[in-house]
Amino acid sequence: MRPKPIIGVPADRRVLEPHPFHMAGEKYLKAVIEAADAVPLIVPVLADDLAIDELVDQVDGVLLTGSPSDLEPRHYGGESDDPDALRDPHRDALTLPIARHALETGVPLFAICRGFQELNVVLGGTLHQKVSDVAGYHSHKENPDDPLDVQYGPSHPVTLVEGGLLARLAGAGEVMVNSLHGQGIARLADDVTVEAVADDGLIEAFTVDGATAFALAVQWHPEWKATSNKFSSAMFEAFGDACRERAGKRQV
Repeated sequence: MRPKPIIGVPADRRVLEPHPFHMAGEKYLKAVIEAADAVPLIVPVLADDLAIDELVDQVDGVLLTGSPSDLEPRHYGGESDDPDALRDPHRDALTLPIARHALETGVPLFAICRGFQELNVVLGGTLHQKVSDVAGYHSHKENPDDPLDVQYGPSHPVTLVEGGLLARLAGAGEVMVNSLHGQGIARLADDVTVEAVADDGLIEAFTVDGATAFALAVQWHPEWKATSNKFSSAMFEAFGDACRERAGKRQV
């Protein structure tokens, strides 16, 4: 029996006074284990101390997770107009080149929420720093006072593009998704295909054109209790299958 594929999960950096820690959300790790049938490997965000290309070459897939932090606006030409926004420059310094190298070398890539935004920026797109401040869009943030099951419960519908990967995985043209993000796509990157659009027109998912392996980005959170949702399970299973395919080639 071949070993399970290894999926690199870049961490977030948090300071628990006085020490910095590198951590990843358990919900993502459990989704990798239970829904993708793979082994998660938390990657510390120490870009200056790691050979990023070599690191990516040693894993069978990369999962870019969501996070409470926002991508620094300088990466997409935006202005830093929110002094209260949580930033994580150490994560930015690692995840952006990791995503780029994964795409260049055919390593399967699944990007969720902040990861979705990171991938759009890596490919040349830009972000709205506050979607709720943009005319025509409703707030996509959760109520932090709600219980977690409510925060991660169905929030709004998305239309799945006919013939796309997500429409095939869902077996439907529309699904309900959760919504826990303040930022969103302003200018969509070139060379991607839109997979899902929210009811207010905000782009919620895309795949990367020309990618030689699985390369999917979604704005919502399919990792939440992934095995309890057929659509979420299908996404992680497809990602896991792509990682197994790469693992098989690397082990030959």
